[in-house]
Amino acid sequence: MKYSKAQIVATIGPASTKPEVLEAMLSHNLDVIRLNFSWGDFSERIQQIKMIRELEKKYSRKIPVIEDLPGPRVQEGAEHTYDPSAGEILTDADKESIKFGAEENIDYVAMSFVGSAEDIRKCKFEIKKSGGRQKVIAKIERRSALDSIDEIIEVSDAVMIARGDLGKEVRLEEIPFVQEKIIKKCKEAGKPVITATQMMLSMTENPLPTRAEVTDVANAILQGSDAVMLSEETARGKYPAEAVEMMEKIVLEAERHMAGRIEINPL
Repeated sequence: MKYSKAQIVATIGPASTKPEVLEAMLSHNLDVIRLNFSWGDFSERIQQIKMIRELEKKYSRKIPVIEDLPGPRVQEGAEHTYDPSAGEILTDADKESIKFGAEENIDYVAMSFVGSAEDIRKCKFEIKKSGGRQKVIAKIERRSALDSIDEIIEVSDAVMIARGDLGKEVRLEEIPFVQEKIIKKCKEAGKPVITATQMMLSMTENPLPTRAEVTDVANAILQGSDAVMLSEETARGKYPAEAVEMMEKIVLEAERHMAGRIEINPL
């Protein structure tokens, strides 16, 4: 069986916490698991990590885990944003999560609402203070991050283009070009880049994505993404395994059309 070179990241949630569901996702070439620390508690995370470790043993393969920090998140009804008046992007809750991640040997910490390279340095300091060796993924979702993108890429271990919140800070019609620019800069720096948010959002309710979503995933790969990410689709959607399967098919097809031009920096 042929597997894609670009990686697939999927978020674990209520729809995918049963071992048989996660196994089905892994069988369709799920590469990396994201845990969203904006929801749930540490006891729930321990159970999820235990399940992941058991599947690692069963399949004799490493399954990298990303701990996605909430940051200064503010809930507004069904939507969320961040508190722009927050003096520090790294909150007390984030620091507790970092300590937990260090104790549980999580692989990556994704820092939310990064505004500068200094934010990443502070996150790395906190990881070191907690006795951890986690690598840091900078989530690009603020205008200020775009203004300091070169410096942020330089100090980060990987970058995530978090298009949901980014779409609230820049004009929607800018997003494709901002995405292309960030991917290009990451490729030049040799840093892994993940394209994320609403890639196949319709699959939370439907067994197949829209044509536009298929095109979006393919274009992210054609632009040079090292990984593409599923969020709600696998965390709370009705078809988590099917979403991974469909994403793998799209990525493989995009790579087939890029034969000889694929250069992947895996997580």
